[in-house]
Amino acid sequence: MPPAALPPKPPEPDQTRRIDSATLLGPRGEVFILHQDQVYRLRVTAQGKLILTK
Repeated sequence: MPPAALPPKPPEPDQTRRIDSATLLGPRGEVFILHQDQVYRLRVTAQGKLILTK
């Protein structure tokens, strides 16, 4: 019988993914995110800040 697989370790702080907002939001400046069967909208405001709405 093979040994039980260990659960994956959480990423170290320096291994956390970083994505440039321009890459994430694209040319339209917004992206829709599906999280637990809910849709959220992440967009950049006219003042250059990020806002997440449900």
